Amino acid sequence: NFPMKWFVVALAVCTTASMVFGAWCYHLPECNYNRWPQIAPKYCDGCRQSPINIVSSKATGDPSLGAFTFHGFDSTSAMTKIENTGKTVKVTLAGGVGVEGGGLSERYDSLQFHLHWGNGASVPGSEHTVDGKRYPMEVAKTSANMSYNRYRDSTGLAALGFLIDVRNYQTGQPEAWRKLTSYLHNIKLKGQSIAISSAITLNQLLSGVDRTKYYRYLGSLTTPTCNEAVVWTNVHIIITQLTRIQPDQPVRTQGTAAPHLCTKRGLTLLWFVIT
Repeated sequence: NFPMKWFVVALAVCTTASMVFGAWCYHLPECNYNRWPQIAPKYCDGCRQSPINIVSSKATGDPSLGAFTFHGFDSTSAMTKIENTGKTVKVTLAGGVGVEGGGLSERYDSLQFHLHWGNGASVPGSEHTVDGKRYPMEVAKTSANMSYNRYRDSTGLAALGFLIDVRNYQTGQPEAWRKLTSYLHNIKLKGQSIAISSAITLNQLLSGVDRTKYYRYLGSLTTPTCNEAVVWTNVHIIITQLTRIQPDQPVRTQGTAAPHLCTKRGLTLLWFVIT
């Protein structure tokens, strides 16, 4: 089992939101998750919806999944733009960033990652939970298989959820995260964006991450249109010098608290450890 003292930054691999409906929300009764099956009925009432509660005791070991190969994670120009979408903060990725291996059928091209955070310890913000525990933040990174219809094929998208455990609150914020979050004061309002000029790599953001252990399940986009087309991977991450990722001045989005967990499904949950 993975260590459970986790501060989750879910770096999930997600694609562009060209099909996302504008009528949904997280909190208002007329458009929150209870209404999503009416807003986007084709998938949002389906049987392989995400996010889920990962029950570690029910995960089955599968050595055939194998290790990942990450492309472009050492590029200082991989991150091109950071944007306030009104529901989250999204970072657009340049061409050449991708992931393969790890039981994926072929290479997936990474398009963007986005952040889900709460309001300190009182309101955790991760989408997924592990053994019933929700964490302060999730960074979701999305990739697409360009050989497929990414929104309709059952494995058209791949989402990497990196779960972050903060072990030391005293020694300051990692430099890569400090650089990235320094842009947040420029995008406090919906629709604001700014080019990323700092030399930051994805590997620097994931410094100290153990990428040899992960959970795997077949799921969906976590917001409408809820397409059931996502291969989800959740990876255990340790950041030893993180004080916080939130900016000094709050970024105004609708998505600062996590959505519902899907329970209406029969789930096959796998896990992999390199030994």
